[in-house]
Amino acid sequence: MGWSVLRVAVPAILAVIVGAPDAEAQQRTTVAHAIAMHGQPKYGPDFKHFDYVDPKAPKGGRVRLGVRGTFDTFNRFIPKGVAGAGDATETLLTSSADEPFTEYGLIAESIEWPEDRSWVIFTLRPEARWHDGKAITVEDVIFSLDILKTKGRPFFRFYYASIKKAEKVGPRKVKFTFAEAGNRELPLIAGQIPILPKHYWEKDGRDFTKTTLEPPLGSGPYRVADFEAGRYVVVERVKDYWGAHLPVKRGRSNFDTIRYEYYFDETVLRQALKADKLDYREENQAKAWALDYDTPAVRDGRLKLEKIGHKKPTGMQAFIMNTRRQVFKNRKLRRALAYAFDFEWSNRNLFFSQYTRTESYFSNSELAATDLPQGEELKVLERYRGRVPDEVFTQVYRAPKTDGSGWPRDNLSRAFALLAEAGWVVRDMKMVNAETGQQLKFEILLYSTAFERIVLPFKRNLTRLGIDARVRLVDTSQYINRLREFDFDMIVASWGQSESPGNEQRSFWSSEAAAAPGARNLIGIKDPVVDALIELVISAPSRQSLVNRTRALDRVLLWGHYVIPNWHVRVDRVASWNKFSRPAITPRHGNSLDYWWLDAAKDAALKARQVVQSTDEEAAGGDAPGAGTAIAVFLGLMVVGFVVVRRALGRRSG
Repeated sequence: MGWSVLRVAVPAILAVIVGAPDAEAQQRTTVAHAIAMHGQPKYGPDFKHFDYVDPKAPKGGRVRLGVRGTFDTFNRFIPKGVAGAGDATETLLTSSADEPFTEYGLIAESIEWPEDRSWVIFTLRPEARWHDGKAITVEDVIFSLDILKTKGRPFFRFYYASIKKAEKVGPRKVKFTFAEAGNRELPLIAGQIPILPKHYWEKDGRDFTKTTLEPPLGSGPYRVADFEAGRYVVVERVKDYWGAHLPVKRGRSNFDTIRYEYYFDETVLRQALKADKLDYREENQAKAWALDYDTPAVRDGRLKLEKIGHKKPTGMQAFIMNTRRQVFKNRKLRRALAYAFDFEWSNRNLFFSQYTRTESYFSNSELAATDLPQGEELKVLERYRGRVPDEVFTQVYRAPKTDGSGWPRDNLSRAFALLAEAGWVVRDMKMVNAETGQQLKFEILLYSTAFERIVLPFKRNLTRLGIDARVRLVDTSQYINRLREFDFDMIVASWGQSESPGNEQRSFWSSEAAAAPGARNLIGIKDPVVDALIELVISAPSRQSLVNRTRALDRVLLWGHYVIPNWHVRVDRVASWNKFSRPAITPRHGNSLDYWWLDAAKDAALKARQVVQSTDEEAAGGDAPGAGTAIAVFLGLMVVGFVVVRRALGRRSG
């Protein structure tokens, strides 16, 4: 293991004296500061900081962020309410952003595990503290696992399903025993458990299952300082945060305060950014990126627009068909509907050709099934021949394409043929069931007005097929509640993916999750083959095996035609006022504001330029605009010079 410490089983001669050792005692165990899904961690035990942060980044200042929607609780761990910003929860381990899946000690100072990864022991840091000053204990860890699995969101029940038990094995040691051996991901998953304060939740009759606007006690670098329900949340950096000295935390959490402002409409949110009421936004709408930022502040560089590239999997965003509904149970019908979505027209006319069509549940990664199956992947799929669509073996999935003209005649003809094979015919200009005479109809549920312009052309093509597709827009709270109960026909949703898929796939696609309200199996897939492929992904013994098995799962999901794939972009589109700096290195997982900081010199320069702009605007109708501008420029340059000199002297004295 190189820099890891290896411990060897009890010698055989001792076994003769005390009896044969059990399987656990026969295995070598590893004790280390980090654990990788496959291979070795990138950073050794003596590393000082991650490569993609600046350990000398100054602390201070504030950043103002916009959030679309509202909130009515700070308890983000239960299937009730809409949680507000300001999570202060830490975990035993924390991931790096420049590796597929490696976790390093956070609350835990060391990790111990056997070769088959059937258990893991975490040793807690003695300095780890809650914000009330009390130590984080083994009892807190055990309490967290229990309450999240029994009273938390369904996701936790599925994600932690294979954690059989947690027990105290020392003053600062907690052991997780797993229900299965060989699942390489389980020690890392155990390290991701949000650790909650037992003494807080058991005090004064607090009910974990209820929403609350009392910010819960946390242990992270920030805590809620102020809020108004549904309007804003302000978090402040904890001055004596116990983990500030850790290598995994250096160069991060650099702002003294972060203010989250809530807006019901993203158009208003963008206006707030351009009006200097917000500081930073990651733009998710192509039209807005292309058209809405043509302002003087952008043109003169005060408001920066950046495309920051990344290599992270973009997952699957799609029109999702709820197969719990009778109308979507037929695979040919689901495939037919995909021919009604004209991506090429939408990309050209609505998205300014910024997007790439998604054709995998693991898009933008090596996990995507982009060629015909071969090698290990083919061997895996051969087990299920006859139980999966024949196309799995003979064709590479490709989403239907058009000429982009807006009149996809050939695609609609193909859709008519598939619908006929599925038992639907046209009568009186309506697509009806050949046996019952009932028209094919369904509802497309939305919560964002921005998606109406995308859905309406799709609806138009469905109407051309004689289908009655209705678009319904609801508020965020109603939308979330309907998703939790699977009360929808078709929605637009997405599944994010990591470079190392594993146990979360159960919540996404498993038969058990299909019947669990609040789970992420929005489609309602109940397929023993998919269940088996999920387990193969989870138990993959090597990176290459994980890639092959994930491609097999991807291929079976794609040819199930459960969704109509949308699109993805391979950059982070960031708009920010030019007063921040960020590290020179962007990790493969992409940009994060957690690595940015307020640059005093840039901030001073921006303020000076803002004064100039304001003075020019005020003087635009006056007799002598030049005087005010000259004074403002002179004062601004003095401020910038003072800040630069002060920072230089500070660095020299350090």
